[in-house]
Amino acid sequence: MKVLMINGSPHEKGCTYTALGEIASALHTYGAEYEIVHIGSSVVHGCKACKACASSGKCAYDDDIVNAIIEKAQEADGFVFGSPVHYAAPAGALCAVLDRCFFAGARCFRGKPAAAVVSCRRAGATAALDRLNKYFTINHMPVVSAGYWNMVHGSSPQQVKRDLEGMQVMRALGTNMAWLIKCIKTGEENGLARPEPEDKIWTDFMG
Repeated sequence: MKVLMINGSPHEKGCTYTALGEIASALHTYGAEYEIVHIGSSVVHGCKACKACASSGKCAYDDDIVNAIIEKAQEADGFVFGSPVHYAAPAGALCAVLDRCFFAGARCFRGKPAAAVVSCRRAGATAALDRLNKYFTINHMPVVSAGYWNMVHGSSPQQVKRDLEGMQVMRALGTNMAWLIKCIKTGEENGLARPEPEDKIWTDFMG
């Protein structure tokens, strides 16, 4: 049982990492392994819609972290994507990563539980959270919730730690993630396979 967590902040040990760390502590308590991958501050390509990934199963750009995340995703049982809030949206680099991961490597994420976590100083968190959740719902992924929206507040890791309600939400999220993965694995061990989606129907709104 392993959870892959992506730190989408340019700061490796900042507020987003603090939130992910609290989730990690709960995962560990319930016997789940985890890995936190920092996307870093290097340039990340946006998707150029070349569709080369349709035949190769990997992104045509192979000089950043995207293909490494897709490879790790194959072995993961669940995911947490963390981001700071920039202009009421997730970090641009993280969105570029997810655009390409979910386009080129959708099969590695499909059907597995996922959660988004955002960190902000004051406002814009719900809009950023909504953007991230859409990656999961378009790919048949159970969205893991907690006792409130998955967000923490603060301008520094120290302030985030003082957001006691936010920290509690992070622990609940880790607990619920571990529980849901165990439920899925128990079902599979007893012959309950994951549902296979129908072939995609593309609607033409131009009529």
